[in-house]
Amino acid sequence: MDTSRIEGAFRRNIPAVDFCSLRLVEERSEDVTVRQNVLEPVRRWTDAGCMITVHHAGGIGYAGTSDLSESGIKSAIDHATSWARRTQGKCVVDFSKIEMAAPTGDYRSPVQREWNSTSLADKVALLMNESQRLKIDERIVDWEAGIWFTQTQSLYLTSSGGRVAQELSQMAPSMAVTANAGTETQSRTLKGHGPCRQGGLEVLQDVGFMEAAPQLADEAIQLLSAPNCPSGAMDLVLEPDQMILQIHESIGHPLELDRILGDERNYAGTTFVTLDMFGEYRYGSDLLNITFDPTRPEEFASFGFDDEGQPARKEFVIKNGILERPLGAGVSQQRAAISGVANSRAQSWNRPPIDRMANLNLEIGDSTLDEMVGAVENGIFMKSNCSWSIDDSRNKFQFGCEWGQRIENGQLTEVVKKPNYRGVSATFWRNLKMVGNADTFEVLGTPNCGKGEPNQVVRVGHASPTCLFSGVEVFGGE
Repeated sequence: MDTSRIEGAFRRNIPAVDFCSLRLVEERSEDVTVRQNVLEPVRRWTDAGCMITVHHAGGIGYAGTSDLSESGIKSAIDHATSWARRTQGKCVVDFSKIEMAAPTGDYRSPVQREWNSTSLADKVALLMNESQRLKIDERIVDWEAGIWFTQTQSLYLTSSGGRVAQELSQMAPSMAVTANAGTETQSRTLKGHGPCRQGGLEVLQDVGFMEAAPQLADEAIQLLSAPNCPSGAMDLVLEPDQMILQIHESIGHPLELDRILGDERNYAGTTFVTLDMFGEYRYGSDLLNITFDPTRPEEFASFGFDDEGQPARKEFVIKNGILERPLGAGVSQQRAAISGVANSRAQSWNRPPIDRMANLNLEIGDSTLDEMVGAVENGIFMKSNCSWSIDDSRNKFQFGCEWGQRIENGQLTEVVKKPNYRGVSATFWRNLKMVGNADTFEVLGTPNCGKGEPNQVVRVGHASPTCLFSGVEVFGGE
């Protein structure tokens, strides 16, 4: 992609308006999967285009185009300018009062082994080997191993002289196995489909992909004869691959500032969080420390600048249990007159940026896994999310996991199937009793967080240690 030519076309055609920006995005992806020792069709795709944003006299206009010729870019600028003029005096936000950044800089994901340093044949051979290692028993009825990789290059330009170039390399390995005996079917996946990171082929080793197959297959078979998870109020130990969904749904989405301001009510629901809670509200126990951190290089949604040009910074959103700041980017911060974070993000060139999670992490504590289990007289250990549900205000929730084990008198005992738990966000997080140390900490993520009208699906990073909660309503499935 000839970025210098595109930049020249933009600079030559900047209109006489208060603010104009171009956000150019080119994404190249490849998805390779082996299922039941058979190679699935390899998928490769490329997508490129740009989004023009114009602010003028209080109005705003957008126009996206995949025509990256000078005439195509000029047409998009004209179209966005026309919309900005039409919306003058009609917007919820007076964009004449919004100050936009003029950033300069660049960012690149750290990559140790480039995706193209290994041939497709070698990638297929690796996945075929892992697929074969999943089929350890005749009761294994379905199994697969895959790798999805994408490289995104972006260029953000502003009429005020801003210029940011970024290149993100993101990988999502996957592994799944299903066992069956009679009417009972059980599945195990690699960390609940959560081992997503930035980087190259080194990610496979970093997330344990090369060692996982035999254990996942064995656990799926164990679940076939396991009793149902018991029900009742009890202590709960959650592994990081379940914690990430708990953080995502009951902290991340409720704290999105555009949602707090009412922007998502018609589509993705509202939130129980209000502006007057910040600085005062006890979201959880003193052990709850949540950070927004797009600066962690290996995490899935790291970047140098967000899509409004705000520089990436690590910020506490909850500190020692107290709610400190929302997940609100530059425009939302100015609308609400409150400090936020650099989280203006768009799915691609054909969507405007909105407030999104990027990397949202639970900071480590000082407890070992043995200490957490040892502190439980009657409880359940759960890992690997398989289902989730949360109400429209992002408050009451219910989650299910693939794997459970009873904890009795400080010891892990029998395996149980279909473990679930439910709760209310504030009560649940205030019952956080122990937080794991660095040995329990994992960097994970999700490639498919949806939000916005029109819908946008973005990649989100989460990192967390193992955690212990008390007094949680646990129940088995049917």
